[in-house]
Amino acid sequence: MAAAGVPGDRKGILERLDSGEVVIGDGSFLITLEKRGYVKAGRWTPEAVVEHPNAVRQLHMEFLRAGSNVMQTFTFSASEDNMESKWEDVNAAACDLAREVAGKGDALVAGGISQTSVYKHHKDEATIKKIFRLQLEVFARKNVDFVIAEYFEHAEEAVWAVEVLKEAGKPVAATMCIGPEGDMHDVPPGECAVKLVKAGASIVGVNCRFGPSTSLRTMKLMKEGLQAAGLKAHLIVQSLGFHTPDCGKGGFLDLPEYPFALEPRVATRWDIQKYAREAYNLGIRYIGGCCGFEPYHIRAIAEELAPERGFLPPASEKHGSWGSGLDMHTKPWIRARARREHWENLLPASGRPFCPSLSKPDA
Repeated sequence: MAAAGVPGDRKGILERLDSGEVVIGDGSFLITLEKRGYVKAGRWTPEAVVEHPNAVRQLHMEFLRAGSNVMQTFTFSASEDNMESKWEDVNAAACDLAREVAGKGDALVAGGISQTSVYKHHKDEATIKKIFRLQLEVFARKNVDFVIAEYFEHAEEAVWAVEVLKEAGKPVAATMCIGPEGDMHDVPPGECAVKLVKAGASIVGVNCRFGPSTSLRTMKLMKEGLQAAGLKAHLIVQSLGFHTPDCGKGGFLDLPEYPFALEPRVATRWDIQKYAREAYNLGIRYIGGCCGFEPYHIRAIAEELAPERGFLPPASEKHGSWGSGLDMHTKPWIRARARREHWENLLPASGRPFCPSLSKPDA
């Protein structure tokens, strides 16, 4: 199967999804750039788009080469309440970087906003909508292709975000950082999805905080909620690149390993191929990742769904399907691993004999 070339006219996000096309999102920025030395843990704000644009550009390029169809602006927590006077320059620079890289392939630019630091203390709708609107004005000026409200733990604030984003007249996606138990006010996933669609979102789902298997369980509940309400929307899932079966309602934030010792939990590329296939079978057509989701994870999605998409990403030129490249190895026991059965059935060891498999959340 050949790698994709660079197309001419780009179809919009809804045009792609309406036709049944698989859209592949991007992955981890904050966690990955923190590891690379460009983001400071704690506030997790994206000054790197101004301070280290080459680092952000490179990560965008890696995701594009791996198969991403969407370059999401690196604007997580880039709102006025988190960044004060820096917010406008950061949002503008993030849009420019995403657009520059998107132009090198068949990718769209999504302008992203996330939950505010204000909501937990002052649930003032007008104040919070004003914060969202400031970012939206930059996205409109930079003419992003669509907008996304991501990483919301409260349905109410997510609805406010969607209502503001609709003002731009562009397609709206909305993802909540919730698990099967629902949001932090105990609103079930199905009801969250219904609220988002009624507010105006055309694409709804989850992102971050939970691993692939948990995220898909939540998506199933969202889908069932929409069906019960007689509503239609496209579905999106962008899970962690970590396994988190032991976390509670707050997700991986409550695990003692967060954020500096999560490496033993990293999903393998084969785990992600399974995630992609299960997501597709659930009817999800916008599939990507969030924290811990590296470019090779995105490539795994693209490779698993290559039969449906009709092509492989450029990064697959250096990657044999299911380890097939190992058949050139000089050692016979390694050549024997050049088969799907080995990798699909492997239970990877952690190499840490005195460590537990699971943790107890701190909260």
